[in-house]
Amino acid sequence: METSDLTGDSLVKVLAALASPHRTRVLAALATGPTYVSQLARDLGISRALLQVHLKRLQAAGLVSDRIEVSDDGKAMKFYEVVPFALCLTPRTLATASESLTGNADRGETAEKEN
Repeated sequence: METSDLTGDSLVKVLAALASPHRTRVLAALATGPTYVSQLARDLGISRALLQVHLKRLQAAGLVSDRIEVSDDGKAMKFYEVVPFALCLTPRTLATASESLTGNADRGETAEKEN
């Protein structure tokens, strides 16, 4: 994902996802490679429930993806990894993105503040 590929609404969603210190830490932890939820929660010192909330937000913004793997003992484990992205914000890219804003992104921002 690159900045030029994003609509205004998508860019707002990505920036809102990146605005959380927890989500920034999640991305930093995943930058070293895919990790399963339980291990990631231990590494970050947060509950799996809270981690899942942040992972869902990052996934909705297109910043992480998941996959299920079955361990040798038959246990299903969900792994998350960073989706490669490059963001370059300039006044021009913001102006271009703003041309495609629909206002839907504002609802996501409001929902985030309520959580």
